Amino acid sequence: MTPIRILVADDHPIVRDGLIAILGTQSDFEVVGKAGDGLETLGQVDKLRPDVLLLDLEMPHMDGVETLRHLRETRATVRTIVFTAFDTDERIVGAVQAGAQGYLLKGVPREEIFNAIRVVHAGGSLLQPVIASKLLKQVSGERKPSPDMDALTPREQHVLKLLAQGLQNKEIAAELVITERTVKFYVSSILSKLGAGNRTEAVTHAVQRGLVKL
Repeated sequence: MTPIRILVADDHPIVRDGLIAILGTQSDFEVVGKAGDGLETLGQVDKLRPDVLLLDLEMPHMDGVETLRHLRETRATVRTIVFTAFDTDERIVGAVQAGAQGYLLKGVPREEIFNAIRVVHAGGSLLQPVIASKLLKQVSGERKPSPDMDALTPREQHVLKLLAQGLQNKEIAAELVITERTVKFYVSSILSKLGAGNRTEAVTHAVQRGLVKL
């Protein structure tokens, strides 16, 4: 089995090295590099092509959100999990909108970190319940259903609700008794209609507009 290649980005050496040691206990993980600031992170992603990036938000030279935006602009294929001590509503929304597929608070059990990496690597999205709650609180009432939501077909709405539950394409295909290729088509159509860059952002938009509940 090919291991999941991980890059760890955190400006605190003790935290960074401790996280690397924890990840090293898993046979399906391989930490391929580390970075101490946003600019170094961009360089390491370009050089090492990791599968998953564990990214702190508060870093010198370029913070985590700005780093995410640059990765998005360059169409980097790495999937990012924000791993930080910051749990303010603005930080959460900013990171998700910038392209993060997951958001974990430091101090979570290591099993949650392992699970998040595997889920995100497999194409899913993951928000801790406390983060999902804050995100919902932040966006609740900010937007009302807009015309583009009406453009979703009943099947696309069903797929979107399954996305919000954290299901991966293979699981959605099994649930709806359709092919995984068809699921990918629906997901692409949903992203386009909602103006979202990834699955996490699509779910965020859907919550904002009242189509799904976390």
